[in-house]
Amino acid sequence: MSSAAVRRLMATVSSSLSVKHGRSLWRPRSQIYQPSRSFVVASSSSFANENHEFVIVGGGNAAGYAARTFVEHGMANGKLCIVSKEAYAPYERPALTKGYLFPPDKKPARLPGFHTCVGSGGERQTPEWYKQQGIEMLHEDPVTGIDMEKQTLTTNSGKLLKYGSLIVATGCTASRFPEKIGGNLPGVHYIRDVADADSLISSLERAQKVVVVGGGYIGMEVAAATVGWKLDTTVIFPEEHLLQRLFTPSLAQKYEELYKENGVNFLKGVSIKNLEAGSDGRVAAVKLEDGSTIEADTIIIGIGAKPAVGPFHKVGLSTTAGGIQVDGQFRTGVPGIFAIGDVAAFPLKMYDRIARVEHVDHARQSAQHCVKSLLTVQTHAYDYLPHFYSRVFEYEGSPRKVWWQFYGDNVGEIVEIGSFDPKIVSFWIESGKLKGVLLESGSPEEFQLLPKLARSQPVIDKAKLQNASSVEEALQIAQTSLQEDYLVLPYSENQNLFLLCMVFPD
Repeated sequence: MSSAAVRRLMATVSSSLSVKHGRSLWRPRSQIYQPSRSFVVASSSSFANENHEFVIVGGGNAAGYAARTFVEHGMANGKLCIVSKEAYAPYERPALTKGYLFPPDKKPARLPGFHTCVGSGGERQTPEWYKQQGIEMLHEDPVTGIDMEKQTLTTNSGKLLKYGSLIVATGCTASRFPEKIGGNLPGVHYIRDVADADSLISSLERAQKVVVVGGGYIGMEVAAATVGWKLDTTVIFPEEHLLQRLFTPSLAQKYEELYKENGVNFLKGVSIKNLEAGSDGRVAAVKLEDGSTIEADTIIIGIGAKPAVGPFHKVGLSTTAGGIQVDGQFRTGVPGIFAIGDVAAFPLKMYDRIARVEHVDHARQSAQHCVKSLLTVQTHAYDYLPHFYSRVFEYEGSPRKVWWQFYGDNVGEIVEIGSFDPKIVSFWIESGKLKGVLLESGSPEEFQLLPKLARSQPVIDKAKLQNASSVEEALQIAQTSLQEDYLVLPYSENQNLFLLCMVFPD
């Protein structure tokens, strides 16, 4: 192997063991699972039932996938407890702003149909599944306090739970309008759980004029759902175009045109002063800063989310990304305590920065990686490739179903190919390398190519890409660049890299 290749390998190893500011977060692990600190069952019989080797706090996607991983390693039965504020066993949360909001005649999604882990093709983990696996479930009883020295949790009902290892999977809470400007009026909705979605559906059943506040994922998905209800819908947001954090202006324009064709109105670049109530006390209008008003009997607020840190702020928060700071194994600064999913601020290895990702794909992967690190000899750092997607207008009778996927980092110059009829692809290129790619309405094979491109970051001919006459041709150019980028190494280095992968699989 050449000296350059050795240096690259050492750099990779070094980066996997540390994060920003040079603080090493790697710690050696034993060959088999051992409790991180002393775990002694109390002598009191009333307290003994509340002792658990493993406790997961939170009942969302991450908790469900973590539970499955404990089961796969034979460490769930009689050892694992899940404490949740939810009334239901963990479920695939993205369904709440997609299929769950379909009108009754469009076959809406309902539990138990979307319990984890069906979203990734896994088994449906119903409440009976948790019983069969010997996992204790505490529903509608959120954790309100933690004593890290005694390794105990206090719940809202007053239960005292002792843990050996603790996984915080509390996710996020919806950002809300202040009460003083009408944020809590009847008819104003936020969506984070099944109860929220049920409340919204009750409003939609008698709604006439709907306003969606926010032009991000939630806003786009909810607006697409209200189209199925044939409701007068207006989307309001302060940015210049839809999903400004990701979409290019031209791409956003194409999506906006599709929504307009379905009867959705847009008010862009405007600010809301307050929400106004009618004589019955329910919300009746949105008042803008310019003094104009928009009538609405149902309003959905989708303006982002905040990490649900709660009492776990004591564990240590990230000053850059928010949430609970963890290392590449999802260990916090407190031995025996881990954090996963939306609430965790982790080292995004491939981009060398600390990040917090609010997406189901990360929730699933972080849960699996954390539990494997806790229970096995796995020591490699989490190496996540950012992935976002959305699916809308998927109900029966819709003239067009929309499904896009994005992988990578949206930095650098943008090359966009396609007419959106039906396909379009956007490439982000920085310093001659492909950094990110978004594809609308791709085939399964085309979607499978995207993560390979984004992770490999091949050198790509931008001019050649710009001259592509179709989405298919552009993707073929990118795929060829991927192959050429590998072949540019001398044969001996390719061979050595292959051997390294065989000896040190990641």
